[in-house]
Amino acid sequence: MEYYNQTSTDFILLGLFPSSRSGLFLFIFIALIFLMALIGNLTMTLLILLLILLDIHLHTPMYFLLSHLSLIDLSYISTIVPKMASAFLFGNKSISFIGCGIQSFFFLTLAGAETLLLTSMAYDRYVAICCPLHYPIRMKKRICVLMILGSWMMGSVNSCAHTIYALHIPYCRSRIINHFFCDVPAMLTLACMDTWVYEYTVFVSTTLFLVFPFIVIVCSYGCILLAICHMHSGEGRKKAYSTCSTHLTVVTFYYAPFAYTYLHPRSLRSPAEDKVLAVLYTILTPMLNPIIYSLRNKEVMGAFSRLTQRICSV
Repeated sequence: MEYYNQTSTDFILLGLFPSSRSGLFLFIFIALIFLMALIGNLTMTLLILLLILLDIHLHTPMYFLLSHLSLIDLSYISTIVPKMASAFLFGNKSISFIGCGIQSFFFLTLAGAETLLLTSMAYDRYVAICCPLHYPIRMKKRICVLMILGSWMMGSVNSCAHTIYALHIPYCRSRIINHFFCDVPAMLTLACMDTWVYEYTVFVSTTLFLVFPFIVIVCSYGCILLAICHMHSGEGRKKAYSTCSTHLTVVTFYYAPFAYTYLHPRSLRSPAEDKVLAVLYTILTPMLNPIIYSLRNKEVMGAFSRLTQRICSV
């Protein structure tokens, strides 16, 4: 049986993988997903930035937003998985008090920025399809930059408030966090005080950063689908339906488990359930985003094909 020093100020992350053969298989599976997400997002970030510079067809806000989404996902998954992997491989499950706060801050900042950025991307598609004549005005470069800066700033402010509170509440003797990263709800179970006031602020924050943005995204795609119904081309309608349904599926994979974890009462959740749901929005979604938003995007792949032909001709 593992023994942890309870007098230390460090936290202990129990991790995601059990110490068995099944845990090893699960670790290999997660490691492969992490590598796919890492390579996919790094490649997409560099490739889209290169294509934006070289191809005039991609000088639109959508691809500027898309490059930032890949950058966020790259940072997002790198905040959590390396520590989780090292804990499993080397058995060092401890994380310092400050280290836990830093991990929590970056996780919440990136998560908040991504929810708002996905909302901006849905709004961009809505304006492009439903109000094409107003697109140059509503999505000009200045507004696009403000959307991105606003996503980062609002995510940082929200994260800073939660992290400061989590680091200033008194903790009981046990420092064992039954999770694979420093998630604030998991840390609250160790508090030596009643945290109902803070849990109410978590509810408000989750509503503002998850529920409202998700409603905006669903409404945007709903308007897009209504506009698609009036398209005369059956093939175009089919492709548009496929794209919208795929985007909504990925968005739901990210928002639904996130909102469920943070809105569901702590007494009705189990640590195992929280871990499984956390895998969806911290590991699986960053892997799917470059596939759904970039590799299935014909304009991106067309620009990449033209770039390849230009290099080959030279």
